[in-house]
Amino acid sequence: MRPSWRLPIALACALTVAGCGASRSATTPAGPAIARTASSGPSHVVTIVQENTEYGDVIGNPKAPFVNALARRYGLATASYGVRHPSLPNYLALTSGSTHGIDSDCYDCHVGARNVVDQLDQAGISWKAYLEGAPGPCYLGADVGRYAKRHNPFSYYDDVARSPARCAKLVPLTQLAQDLRAGTLPTYVWISPDVCDDTHDCPIDVGDRFLAGLVPRLLAHLGSHGLLILTWDEGTTDAGCCAGAADGGRIATIVAGPDVRAGGRSDAPLDQFGVLRTTETALGLPRLAQASDPRNGSLAGLFTRPPSAP
Repeated sequence: MRPSWRLPIALACALTVAGCGASRSATTPAGPAIARTASSGPSHVVTIVQENTEYGDVIGNPKAPFVNALARRYGLATASYGVRHPSLPNYLALTSGSTHGIDSDCYDCHVGARNVVDQLDQAGISWKAYLEGAPGPCYLGADVGRYAKRHNPFSYYDDVARSPARCAKLVPLTQLAQDLRAGTLPTYVWISPDVCDDTHDCPIDVGDRFLAGLVPRLLAHLGSHGLLILTWDEGTTDAGCCAGAADGGRIATIVAGPDVRAGGRSDAPLDQFGVLRTTETALGLPRLAQASDPRNGSLAGLFTRPPSAP
């Protein structure tokens, strides 16, 4: 495992990118209480993906008080866009920097391509994907109960799905509480809620309550320089941006952590390749595919010490 001090150094050494439209709010956010982020300990990078909600249907919506309080307290990308419709291409973009030509929610398709798991294992960085309702490691069926394979990108990569050791790190979300109690949270954390809690099949207030129960626990364990990215896979329009010609709708992307500007806002265009770019930068990893193109944006401007290319 790579020593925990490597992540803070990666963040601290990456100071050369400009503010990307970020600003700092002087007001104290109102709304539900948000747990303080940890100020010490090993750092963690967390990604949580919600479903199918346009920016204006979540930001400013009184039915999502927790999400809006989180956005007010931390950083919000106001020009963030999904890469494609439907879901699966966006999940692949967030974990490999490419959609690999997939334009559907196929469950029997698969990809023989380099992905973030390859990078993490090569660098000796611990990782785990927590998948709500997952019936078992690398379940390859389309869905079971409220679990949907299309929201688990790791099961589409050949070198993950065919590896028992890697499959063992694709675990039900119930294991998260155990890992937090045991102090064994990995450095890279991916969370896919089920199709109700991610608001695919249920109203936004259901997803907001789910996040209100989940996110504060994670914030308390982020560590000295960790970050949590809450984003959506796609919106309900064809709005888009960026070099990869993203057209998956305008979505909310929120970043929280001890190094995030309080009340920060970035109006710089951002797609999911740019979200991956931010994650890879924080972890000191090279950029995968379209994450290497700065025109796809990043969340750098929302940090007091923003991640940036070496």
